[in-house]
Amino acid sequence: MNYSTLEACLIDLEKHGHLVRIKEEVDPYLEMAAIHLRVHEAGGPALLFENVKETNYRAASNIFGTVERSKFIFRKTFQSVQQLIQFKKNPVEAFKHPFKNFNTGLAAFKALPLHLKLNEKGFEGLNKVFPFYKMQNNFQEIKIEDLPLIHHWKNDGGAFVTLPQVYTEDADMPGIMHANMGMYRIQLTGNNYILNNEVGLHYQLHRGIGVHQTKANKKGLPLKVSCFVGGPPSHTLAAVMPLPEGVSEATFAGVLGGRRFRYFYKDGYCMSADADFIITGEVYPNDNKPEGPFGDHLGYYSLQHHFPVMKINKVYAKKNAIWPFTVVGRPPQEDTSFGALIHELAGNAIPQEIPGLKNVNAVDAAGVHPLLIAIGSERYTPYNQTKHPAELLTIANHILGTGQLSLAKFLFITADETNQLSTHHIQEYFKYFLERINWQRDIHFYTNTTIDTLDYSGTSLNNGSKVVFAAYGDKLRELCTEVPQCLNNFKKAQLCMPGVIAIECTKYEFDISNLIEKLSSLILNISSVAMVVLCDDASFTAATLNNFLWVTFTRCNPSHDIYGVNDFFENKHWGCKGPLIFDARIKPHHAPILEKDTATERKIDKLFAKGGSLYGVL
Repeated sequence: MNYSTLEACLIDLEKHGHLVRIKEEVDPYLEMAAIHLRVHEAGGPALLFENVKETNYRAASNIFGTVERSKFIFRKTFQSVQQLIQFKKNPVEAFKHPFKNFNTGLAAFKALPLHLKLNEKGFEGLNKVFPFYKMQNNFQEIKIEDLPLIHHWKNDGGAFVTLPQVYTEDADMPGIMHANMGMYRIQLTGNNYILNNEVGLHYQLHRGIGVHQTKANKKGLPLKVSCFVGGPPSHTLAAVMPLPEGVSEATFAGVLGGRRFRYFYKDGYCMSADADFIITGEVYPNDNKPEGPFGDHLGYYSLQHHFPVMKINKVYAKKNAIWPFTVVGRPPQEDTSFGALIHELAGNAIPQEIPGLKNVNAVDAAGVHPLLIAIGSERYTPYNQTKHPAELLTIANHILGTGQLSLAKFLFITADETNQLSTHHIQEYFKYFLERINWQRDIHFYTNTTIDTLDYSGTSLNNGSKVVFAAYGDKLRELCTEVPQCLNNFKKAQLCMPGVIAIECTKYEFDISNLIEKLSSLILNISSVAMVVLCDDASFTAATLNNFLWVTFTRCNPSHDIYGVNDFFENKHWGCKGPLIFDARIKPHHAPILEKDTATERKIDKLFAKGGSLYGVL
């Protein structure tokens, strides 16, 4: 179904049993987020909050909470979008089967944004083409304080917008076709922001909006920003779609929504005619203020740092507007569905961009950016030589130089001639990998480099290290399926997966040289143990695959926190003869873990009890 509004989407979801209305008054301070988290964790429906405390507006969440629901929302256009992406990769195919692909051509027409001309009677462009659609007086001016000011986690710096479409234009090439519409978090209240006059924008200068800011600054101009909230769900997904540089997200929104992106200009700002809310303002050069903390997608708080301030021009709300939001936290969360949906739409776009790459998975359970696992081809080794990684290292370098993949800290890459291995079967992948990795040869560090801004495992903001593990060849070891007897003396040693042992250590016991020496004396000759993870809680780390992935790869800085049994340097290459050791304990410089508020959890119980709007839903 092609939706013209967010409400049309929510009504359709409710009609098909995918949405529940919450009629009780709910506090935007912690309660709404807690309700969302509980429902999402249970795989529950989308939520419409009809009575939000201290605001006249309704709010909706968990709209994209499952991949199935997301695909249901775009069921009319999903296949045609996939075909369009495929034709971009193979345009000859469109000409071979013109009648079969006729609908795809019609879908491409929807990519053209529709510019509406505002006058005293309404919108000329839309009234002429669609006379039934009345837009006169559709938006009213409000203030930031009138919005649903949702405070998600207890230590957040204030209320945030978590599903915005932040629109900016290129000062050198103005207009919507060269615009950027990205999803950058917006802090509405708290810290030193002047309520109703300022909000904080969290973005880096290398992102699309940052490029626009740099160009505007060079011309001595403030950057004009329009923040759209709500509107058809295709607009939200378009804001997170990793489109090529210079491709307008508004075009993708039109194709995915089956409806052209409608916009007009007012006071020099681009306005989405279909948005529920619009916040307009300007960003001036070097005007920064502390933003955060904010509960983020690695499962920790991103701490307070200086980011650009947007001076508010005006804030608008549509009649009967609905405020969409999500909650960001330790994965899997709602943004996991975004990622899965994008992967299905884009298919094998990344492998086609990188020669030799067959499959890559940015592992959601590890916070996406910290861990990549990949499968490539290995054609460089002559048949008369021992199998070893060669082409895999070329592919690895390409991966770490490609877009968002460059944020990875840990890259595991292997080759599989049988084509039976998948990066999406994570435990099977690690078993295959650990059976073949040669720790003396196959570890490659990148030190003193950039990592994700939200990752606090490094030496300072944005600074840390990376490591590539490249394994190829015949099977070297059988992996243990229980804790070896020689490790029983270690506190709560637990098996995480075949060949991987978690050992619990004292929280602030950071001098680990004695520990490594002890391990060396015990397991140097036990090849069945491939990895040892030092952690604060071995039982928690080993309890689930997701726990192992989260603890191990979000709490390590490769150059500082990887050790090895009987390690050595040879010609500036580091390796080890025994198992690899990851120090995945929480260090003093790490950001705090996100934890639910016990008092809030008790407060929301009533909604799930008999008589509550969510009784029997989970």
